[in-house]
Amino acid sequence: MGLFNFLTQEIAIDLGTANTLIIHNDQVVVDEPSIVAIDRTSNKIVAVGKKAMMMHEKTHENLKTIRPLKDGVIADFNAAEGMLREMIKLVYPKKPLFPPSWRMVICIPSSITEVEKRAVRDSAEQAGAKEVYMIHEPMAAALGIGIDVEEPTGNMIIDIGGGTTGISVIALAGIVCDQSIRIAGDEFTADIMEAMRRYHSLMIGERTAEQIKIHVGSALKDLDNPPDDIAVNGRDLVTGIPKQIMVSYQEVAEALDKSIFKIEEAILKALESTPPELAADIYRRGLYLTGGGALLRGLDRRISHKIKLPVHVADDPLRAVVRGTGMALKNVVKMPFLMK
Repeated sequence: MGLFNFLTQEIAIDLGTANTLIIHNDQVVVDEPSIVAIDRTSNKIVAVGKKAMMMHEKTHENLKTIRPLKDGVIADFNAAEGMLREMIKLVYPKKPLFPPSWRMVICIPSSITEVEKRAVRDSAEQAGAKEVYMIHEPMAAALGIGIDVEEPTGNMIIDIGGGTTGISVIALAGIVCDQSIRIAGDEFTADIMEAMRRYHSLMIGERTAEQIKIHVGSALKDLDNPPDDIAVNGRDLVTGIPKQIMVSYQEVAEALDKSIFKIEEAILKALESTPPELAADIYRRGLYLTGGGALLRGLDRRISHKIKLPVHVADDPLRAVVRGTGMALKNVVKMPFLMK
């Protein structure tokens, strides 16, 4: 097979609820929202990623946008497979003479069931993978932050993604205890939509709520350098006319309070089930926050205030998981925790 080795290309994929990232040759080549636009009449994929995101919630009846992943797992199998195939095409914009066969490492949530795992593997194989390896997200995140996962020391990783928040304690290249709750970025977005409806009787879409979260999202009501208020446009529920309001970060912090409280509870629960020796390590080292949710202003301060331990935010937390998956890809042989 030595002759055909050059036809086997390696890619690492972080298949997320909100974003899909692909690493090829140590470069992040694809970083797109996990969404597809499908023509209802012909069932063909019209657009994926950013293009499809522009269409989201603005479609007519012949066009629909689908987010194939929900809560970190595949909800719509065909759409997921189509999305993967299109995203992989983006790795090689020019069509190669021999389409390569792919060796893929894909990361999956640690709370995933066998059936869901099978769905990921099948859609990868449908999209052209020859070998599929899987790695648990907390493991990948730990590698991406730069933690040596194989040493006998406990590290706690909190990965706040789009669909799920995974809280895991890692030691000796394995996951010792693991809590996963389905409260994460999407839930925050829903909270903001609900708050706008309740307090301003303003109906806003998912994308607008996402923008509010990015620009003025906060976990605390008093920040050291607060962001400016943001102008939000939507439909007035009383008159039905479009209107604009100004939203401050305090309002958003109020809206997100309940969901963040649930995340704190889950962290406490995970700490309770940690073996004492590892708990001692965590006390010394603190907790690591990764994932898009880690970018929420003041979240690290709020969590560390609640559990009285230092909380570190990974640098470039959005890409920590895919960086770790890329490292696992380079030493597929050496990593004991990769699943075939």
